[in-house]
Amino acid sequence: MKSCSKNRQLITWLALDELDASQARELRAHFENCEECREYWIEISNVAEKLTAVETAPEVQPSRSFHQELMGRLRAEEAESIWETLASQLRGGLLNWRLVVPVLALVAVLGAVLPFHERPTGIAPSLKSQARVVSPVRPKGDLPPTIANYQTVANQSLEKLDELLTQQASRNPAPTRIYTASDALD
Repeated sequence: MKSCSKNRQLITWLALDELDASQARELRAHFENCEECREYWIEISNVAEKLTAVETAPEVQPSRSFHQELMGRLRAEEAESIWETLASQLRGGLLNWRLVVPVLALVAVLGAVLPFHERPTGIAPSLKSQARVVSPVRPKGDLPPTIANYQTVANQSLEKLDELLTQQASRNPAPTRIYTASDALD
């Protein structure tokens, strides 16, 4: 039985009385012209009717150990299925010679070329011996509150940045005008 693919979900919702009135009218009008959709609706309606007619016994309560055992089995099966899925994908990929041959060729070429490859350092050979490590300059006195200074201090240590910000916040700032977005509109 092949119904219109765009109507399958709507037909299911109609069988469960979940569609609004206008959608239900449109779908029932479609049933007059489409026998496959009409038959699908009848079949789904019968299944929905049988499911709603089944009564559950409220006095039957599974034990706590049942739930724990069930969850343990589901977790074990899920873990096995992940490993089985991974193994099957690896087997499928490794047995595919169209993939294996180029990868092996690339590994062989890289293995042959890399030992002889010297990385350039970007420093002229005569300057390599003259290079020396310079420690960062520690400014004397207070730093002006600029983004560049904050970034420099933050790169040295976050504790120093916190100290600098605390120190600058505790100072009494000079009375200057504070500009706001509304000032720009004036």
